[in-house]
Amino acid sequence: MAALPEGTPCWADAMFTDLEGAKAFYGDVLGWTFGESSSEFGNYTQAYSDGKAVAAVVPPMPGQEGEQPRSAWCLYLASPDAAATAERIRANGGEVLMGPMAVGDFGTMVIAKDPGGVPFGVWQAGVHEGFEKQGAPGAYTWSEVLTREPEKADAFFPAVFPYATKKMQSEQVDYKIFQLGGEPVLGRMKVGPGDLPPEAPSYVSVYFAVNDCDATAARITERGGQLYFGPMDSPFGRFAAVGDPQGAAFGIIDIAATAGDMPVLTDS
Repeated sequence: MAALPEGTPCWADAMFTDLEGAKAFYGDVLGWTFGESSSEFGNYTQAYSDGKAVAAVVPPMPGQEGEQPRSAWCLYLASPDAAATAERIRANGGEVLMGPMAVGDFGTMVIAKDPGGVPFGVWQAGVHEGFEKQGAPGAYTWSEVLTREPEKADAFFPAVFPYATKKMQSEQVDYKIFQLGGEPVLGRMKVGPGDLPPEAPSYVSVYFAVNDCDATAARITERGGQLYFGPMDSPFGRFAAVGDPQGAAFGIIDIAATAGDMPVLTDS
């Protein structure tokens, strides 16, 4: 398999203090099954949809258990050279939190933040190339940087990755799209007052596709999760912003249930 273009979203994982609870929740609401935990790599546990790897869950690292770390999904962006990407992150005002760190022969990872505090990952693939299924129910389909400081994200991400930027013409939202080879790969939305709780950090919202957004949202709340926004129709599908019982926010979208005209994009 050819290496993914630099900057392509390629993987997502999340840390949970209650790993078994997370597996039960996502197994129910997204239909995931789970592989064996890898004790060599901190009980990292891959999730599968139709037998294909779609994400992973992991308990806190040793020493973190007493800190009550916030559960959150982390999106990884592909890099041919994680060390070089880490240097560009620092040079453009970002912060490298971890790495570059080799993960056996699977690949090399970096965990970082943009200048506005948005966490994300970088992945230089080894034998683990990333998502084995995308854009279908139970799998990753889209992600967007939700930030209170959009001007920082707009300068940072195209400086670190080879993105072209387009602006969505809209009076309702401040939204930009980062493209690779003319194809959209990542969104950026400005978060205004009231869009997130004051204590909630800016973050990357990772969207997983579902067969029925309304039914999945109802099941999420029945299982102790949160409905933050929606379900709402859009030209891209019917979507909702949700959170799991341990506080990790994510998005769900029924990409078959589209409504309305596609937005006009202009050069940023």
